[in-house]
Amino acid sequence: MQLHLRATASYDAALARLTDRGDDDLDRVAPAVSEILHAVRTRGDEALGEYSLRYDGAVPSPFAYGPDEMAAALAALDPSLAEVLRFSAQRIRAYHERQVESGLRYTDDDGVGLGWRVRPLSRVGVYAPGGKARYPSSVLMSAIPAAVAGVGEVLLATPRPTAEILAAASIAGVSRVFDMGGAQAVGALAYGTALVPRVDKIVGPGNLYVACAKKLVFGRVAIDGIAGPSEILVVADEGADPEAVAADLLSQAEHDEAAYPLLVATSEAVARRALDALERQLAELPRRAIAEASVRANGHAFVVGDLDEAARVVTALASEHLALLVRDPEALLARVGAAGAAFLGDFTPEAAGDYLAGPSHVLPTGGAVRFSSPLGVYDFVVRTSVIRYDRDSLGRHGAAIAAFARAEGLEAHARAVEVRLRGGS
Repeated sequence: MQLHLRATASYDAALARLTDRGDDDLDRVAPAVSEILHAVRTRGDEALGEYSLRYDGAVPSPFAYGPDEMAAALAALDPSLAEVLRFSAQRIRAYHERQVESGLRYTDDDGVGLGWRVRPLSRVGVYAPGGKARYPSSVLMSAIPAAVAGVGEVLLATPRPTAEILAAASIAGVSRVFDMGGAQAVGALAYGTALVPRVDKIVGPGNLYVACAKKLVFGRVAIDGIAGPSEILVVADEGADPEAVAADLLSQAEHDEAAYPLLVATSEAVARRALDALERQLAELPRRAIAEASVRANGHAFVVGDLDEAARVVTALASEHLALLVRDPEALLARVGAAGAAFLGDFTPEAAGDYLAGPSHVLPTGGAVRFSSPLGVYDFVVRTSVIRYDRDSLGRHGAAIAAFARAEGLEAHARAVEVRLRGGS
């Protein structure tokens, strides 16, 4: 892990590079992804089978799993694991039920009826990766907010679904699971095939090909965002336990060789204690090779002069996960401008957010927390503006509407008002 002392060229250069870490090389895979999407759009299930054979070595059988198959997988699961999944789902559901909106109607002082209607999307697709690891937690974290929102049908796309994935899908209320992955799965969800219905929105993380495919189908369907490698930023002061700091950093480093474990320390001594602990823990990790590659390539520790500077660095880095292992985490959080999920205090491990706390762990990466939010119920609804005039209220506004329309050269707009006021019912 690279150590950067304040007021040095290394510090400024590393910070500048990291603020641009969201610029993934999607262009490199775009031609191949475009070819895959075109094939799925034009040849449907035939193309899906060909890509499954090419990338996974076999055409899936079965290709789709319904509620009965998912329920059977849950029933056959180790009871202790099933209970953990249900407990996690209960907490995720309880948190997201507080995000439900009901819309609003009101009449303003001019007598105009206004408001908005909120309705759930009809059908959404959840993508769950199947590469270096399988994440039933991500199924719960993506599908439960959709179910709470009232989405009519939730489809899950994942290559080679395991019993744990199917069980999580059953608990989360997934309608069907499709054995498909990669850009071809995104294409099937976006365009529809004979076997895969077209969805309104696609959510969930994936590799570079999946991210590129989501970007290319955006507009045909909605997406939650373009997910990149996982990342965590830990802020530590003199009172922080270096073992806890190191453990939080490694909790994200073990996800992916491209993950970003980042540290902001209030002194060089704090940073060095944490880095020593990280090296000791790294040596004992089962996924050491992955975590070590992440730490060596993308691990950075910044030594700041005070917590005001720490807040500026944290805001500039705009990290997916932010762990505040400082004396007054609430006060520091108030000074931070951008973070995906904040973990406050010595006894709040990032892992709690991954599995059990309640908020979805599907978060923006690559600095996108500057302008986007964690996955939530609000991602699975759309709003309709509602406007209602009567004769009196249109009479109050009519002249202004017509004047505005004529100022823009749109005579028919003006007449659409005036024809009503000349004697229409």
